[in-house]
Amino acid sequence: MPRWGMVIDLDRCTGCQACTIACRMENNVPFCGDKNAWKGRAIFWNKVIAVQMGEREQHQGSGENGHDGQPVTRKRVRFLPLPCMHCDRPPCTMVCPVRATTRNVEGIVMQVPSRCIGCRLCQAACPYSRRYFNWQEVNYPGSLKQAVNPDVSIRTLGVIEKCTFCVHRLQQAREQARAEKRELREGDYVPACVEACPAKARTFGDLDNPEHAVAKLARNPRAFRLLPELGTHPKVIYLQEGGWQSASSHAVNPGESHG
Repeated sequence: MPRWGMVIDLDRCTGCQACTIACRMENNVPFCGDKNAWKGRAIFWNKVIAVQMGEREQHQGSGENGHDGQPVTRKRVRFLPLPCMHCDRPPCTMVCPVRATTRNVEGIVMQVPSRCIGCRLCQAACPYSRRYFNWQEVNYPGSLKQAVNPDVSIRTLGVIEKCTFCVHRLQQAREQARAEKRELREGDYVPACVEACPAKARTFGDLDNPEHAVAKLARNPRAFRLLPELGTHPKVIYLQEGGWQSASSHAVNPGESHG
């Protein structure tokens, strides 16, 4: 039985947000509008945040270089992509009173909108802030209805939604393999964010299959998980770049966005 996971190489991520756009279009993630965005109600199944790192360096400028003698502050900024971590021990599933969210046998943390009662306990329990409450009825005006993916249900007002690793693509890949009378191969099932990444920063596959690239990368000396001290065992694994590990794995709060 596969255990699906993802490795994200931070050395390759350029923060271009192609993964975020691909996720939105693939999964019918609703747009909330400016008014609700200002209230913190924007939904991002996949989010890329800019994290300010390192020491601030102040240089006394001069009129010749255009700084008019004013101090210049320089900060190191790195990008941290954040899909759902799909933890092996997900706190969100432990608190749901109606089992609207569960971890399936292949390790994907699922969300069933038709069972969700909107209590938001799972949202409060997620230490990575990867769940969103749908504050409004979804409306696709005019020609935007043609962009709706028929393979993904549209969530309604008052339910929680989240990244599913594009699990509908797994079903499609299995049906294709069955039609061709063969086993599912590496690369048959790839989430939209992985497919869209122009820098190939993301790798997806079976973490328990030693032949899959994702399993090999997970054993890389640069590999680390966010907030390992919580014991949630995320299946999204990062590859550090530079001095990232010591600072991010212990100090970064994924719910906090900078810049």
